[in-house]
Amino acid sequence: MRIAVTGSIATDHLMTFPGRFSDQLVADQLHTVSLSFLVDQLDVRRGGVAANIAFGMGQLGTRPILVGAAGADFDEYRAWLDRHGVDTGSVRISETLHTARFVCTTDADHNQIGSFYTGAMSEARLIELKTVADRVGGLDLVSIGADDPEGMLRHTEECRTRSIPFAADFSQQIARMNGDEIRILLDGATYLFSNEYEKGLIETKTGWSDAEILGRVGHRVTTLGARGVRIERTGEETIEVGVPDEERKADPTGVGDAFRAGFLSGLAWGVPLERAAQVGCMLATLVIETVGTQEYQLRRGHFMERFTKAYGDEAAAEVKTHLG
Repeated sequence: MRIAVTGSIATDHLMTFPGRFSDQLVADQLHTVSLSFLVDQLDVRRGGVAANIAFGMGQLGTRPILVGAAGADFDEYRAWLDRHGVDTGSVRISETLHTARFVCTTDADHNQIGSFYTGAMSEARLIELKTVADRVGGLDLVSIGADDPEGMLRHTEECRTRSIPFAADFSQQIARMNGDEIRILLDGATYLFSNEYEKGLIETKTGWSDAEILGRVGHRVTTLGARGVRIERTGEETIEVGVPDEERKADPTGVGDAFRAGFLSGLAWGVPLERAAQVGCMLATLVIETVGTQEYQLRRGHFMERFTKAYGDEAAAEVKTHLG
């Protein structure tokens, strides 16, 4: 099963300031702030929702096709993804813009000052999925994640026109989208991904009820944080899957992307939806135990041991066949 993962490709530049921002602010001079903070730590991490999802799928051996836009500075990141089983042949490289990046400084009180540079991500709207499909011999599913909004709309419309099944996954972009755009992006989706808060926001912005939205998508997949995930289908029994026990909680960033990576990999393997959700929850647990969205290691023996403990021998036997 050939799955294309569209969405943002970015790097995070995270810095730590050992003092407090509040100590540097003069109350009657806030209209003319000019500050520079000497930081003592810089952590550069690979990120972007599409790259995170594709990395996880690559770890599981499903060879995803990454579709997004990056800058000429993408070479090192591309090499990393290539080494971890991701097909990066459909990433558009901008001639003028850098890869998107988030630059953030955190102080001793965990206050943050950050900026997001969209950069090459704005060129995602120029990518045609037909070119991607022709290169790889067709697409069975396209996951449309947070990206340049016009790019998301174009990919969705092209999937409908070319009858390619697609998954709608707005995540961070839902806050800036209006109801009309959200209705376009979800209508006819084979899968609609969101967390519990986003689920309510989708219903509020579209004016459609839960039942109406469920009638317009094949499956509604809602992540519930520590309570796992719920999968709903019209006329079918709801599937609920819990999460494995955590060994530690290090960093929640990228947990949702990891779930999607595991779930999409399960679809690629052809296992039942419950199994796919279990794989997603297991992969998400590995990410929450690791600092960084692509810093975890998937050791198959360790993965299967914990998966078996969480979901039982029968589920493990079915998944182990595909993990090898």
